[in-house]
Order: sequence, then structure tokens, then C-alpha cells
Amino acid sequence: MTTEIEPQSLRKLSLKSVKRALDLFSPVHDQFAPPNPESKKIRLCHKIQVAFGGVEPASKPMRRAGHNNEQIAPSNALALTGAEGSKELQKGATEKALVVGPTLPPRALNNTGHAGKSTATLPASGSLPERNLSTAALMERIPSRWPRPEWHAPWKNYRIWDVATGVLKLTLTGHIGQVRGLAVSNRHTYMFSAGDDKQVKCWDLEQNKVIRSYHGHLHGVYCLDLHPTLDVLLTGGRDSVCRVWDIRTKMQIYALSGHDADVCSVFTRPTDPQVVTGSHDSTIKFWDLRYGRTMTTLTHHKKSVRAMALHPKENAFVSASADNIKKFSLPKGEFCHNTLSQQRDTINAVAVNEDGVMVTGGDKGGLWFWDWKSGHNFQQAETIVQPGSLESEAGIYAACYDKTGSRLVTCETDKTIKMWKEDENATPETHPLNFRPPKEIRRY
Repeated sequence: MTTEIEPQSLRKLSLKSVKRALDLFSPVHDQFAPPNPESKKIRLCHKIQVAFGGVEPASKPMRRAGHNNEQIAPSNALALTGAEGSKELQKGATEKALVVGPTLPPRALNNTGHAGKSTATLPASGSLPERNLSTAALMERIPSRWPRPEWHAPWKNYRIWDVATGVLKLTLTGHIGQVRGLAVSNRHTYMFSAGDDKQVKCWDLEQNKVIRSYHGHLHGVYCLDLHPTLDVLLTGGRDSVCRVWDIRTKMQIYALSGHDADVCSVFTRPTDPQVVTGSHDSTIKFWDLRYGRTMTTLTHHKKSVRAMALHPKENAFVSASADNIKKFSLPKGEFCHNTLSQQRDTINAVAVNEDGVMVTGGDKGGLWFWDWKSGHNFQQAETIVQPGSLESEAGIYAACYDKTGSRLVTCETDKTIKMWKEDENATPETHPLNFRPPKEIRRY
């Protein structure tokens, strides 16, 4: 004989489970006394003391040493006075003041009595305009970290060709393609040239002829530079390799490979990094000349790095690309800042003199002058093509200062070599410095 079990509802099972839990964990819950208003008040006062114990009312004056015992409200509190202030105080958490930050011990105050950096403190008089007071009045006025540029006189074109007279002296022939790079030795009577014909030549300026040729590049050679202390020549080109040559023996010492595109800019220095290259792969590489390997790779640019220039005095250099012009420090390659305006041309040439004047030349004929310290663009000039040339032949592909830094030489697409110098009649009054620092320093 089987007995039928009466099914129980889910509600009954839930109530039974709750009752069991209550009997198990709260066996003496009936023994608790009803809440006492006095104990509730004590607990609330304790919580307020823990949370706001270090806060002092804004109406309490504070003496400052060295200010004739003048009583001034603390700089980290906003005192509200008058009818409008009384309304605002009723909405606040306290009955005396609206406090925006904890007070600091006396040791944290500086010589002026303020805590940390200076903040704007509203006076306690009734001269304030009728407006809603907010914490915006207490915001710090952080000065701009951007360095202020120095004033430079504008530059003007004054001569073509020879430095002294503007007359052609000599023509050296030997290349069968465009000459892309040129360098004159400071320790020898040699001049070096490289071009699209894959050739790198050494010219004797006393005999005005080629005395050595350096063979090894598989494609056109776009740039070259001489080591300042060693008899070493560096060339880079379309084969994505920077080659290191011994000037005397014509032997290739290293083939610095690592770039993924054309090597179009290179410069050398006597200390590490001794070789710096820029490429169309948008990277800049530092090379160790002792072992022929990469030290650091900079990836700040988004487009090809077509030109670089080393500052003649500072341990810093600048790199120019289609996206921006960037300044880096040496020897670690730390990013400093960008220029403050963007040159729309594709920049092919950049140069810097000791006075801190940086110049960039673009493929549309734009010649822009910058302050090295801040990156401020103080002049924008446009070259004029010679009669008989097209307007599209105004591109600038090389720029260099002379030894004094007071003369600038540019090589342009219309087959002209132009010289520039500062305007002697310019003054800070006639050409004022219109500088506005940026809000932030962008890395890209």
C-alpha cells in the first residue's frame, strides 16, 4: 500500500528555507533592544569626525608670518558671504563654509604661506559680481612649459651662384645621373659626390678631377656624409642600406642594413651614436660604428623621413617629414617637441646654424624659417623660378649654411643656386614676434 505525498508549492519551500536560516544565524534576534536616538546621534558624530576631522571652517582666520600679521582666509577654502552666500551655505554639507580640500600642516606651506602652488582666493568683501561661485575660481594657473622663442630677423634672397661675386668659376663633370649628395672635407682637399648613377666619387679640389670612385651600391645614392674625426665616408640610397667606406683604400667597411625602404638622410658625429640614418620607412636608426649594428630605432614619424640636420652646438637634431618636423635630443634620442605649424610641402632639405635659425625647403618652393629653441615659425618665403622655367620647378632639394652661419645656400629644381641673408633693416618693432604656445606637447 503506497501513500501519496502532497506536493508543496515553491512559496512554502522558500518560506521554510528562510525560517531555517533565521533560526540558525539569528537565534537571539529578539533580544536586541529597539534603536536609541541618543546612540544613533553618537554614531553619526563619530562618522563625521572620521570623515571630516581634518577640515577647518573657512571663516576661521589664519595668520601668515612675514605679512604684518595680516589675517587672510586659507587659500584652499572658498568663503561665501552676503545673502547669496548664506543661501549657498544652506545647501552645503557644513554650516560655515564650503571646503574644497583638506588643510595642510604648517610645514607644507611655502614662503608665502600658500600650500603648494598658488591658487586664486576670492576676497571676503562684498565687491564680487553677482554670479554663481564655483570651484573654477580655485583652479591653478599652470604656466606653459613651452620655451619662448628668440627673435630672429627675416631672411631675403640677395645673390645667385658664387659666394663673393655670383660668377660661375668652374664646372666639374663626371656623373651621368642626377647628383643627390655633396660633402666637402674639413681635413683634406677632397669633395665627395653621389648620384642616381650608383656612383660615389672623390674629387681633388687642387687638381679639379676625380681621384677615387666607391662601387657597391645597387641603386641610386641619395645622401652622404663625412665622419668628423675618422677617414670614413657614409652613403645611403635606394637599396635601403647605409654603406661605410674607407676614404683612402676605397674599401667598404660596413653595410648597415635594417631599413625597409630608401635611406635618404644621414649624418655622423664623433660620439655615440656615431651614425644616424633616416628612411622612407618612417623610422630613424642610431648605429654603433664600432660593431656595425643598430643601437636604437625611433618610430615617431608617420611618413618618410627625407631630411635631418644636427645642431652645430647642442646635442640635438631635427628630422623633417611630410607629417611634421620633430626635434630629438642626443645621445638617447628622446623626443623634445614638434614645430608649431605644419609646412604643407614635402620637405627635402633642412639646415640649422649656431644662432638657432632652422630652415626647411619643400618641393613646391616653400622656404620656411623656424626658431630652434621653441619650433616657432617666424618667416615663410617662396622662391621664384628663373625666367623660362615652369612654376612646378620651384622645388628646393638642398640647403646649407656657410661657416659663419650668416649666409644660406639653396639648390633648386630650376637649376639655380640662390643665397640668402638676414635683413639688416629688420627690428623687433617692424617684425614683431607673434608667438602663442600650444596647450600640449604632441609626440605624433
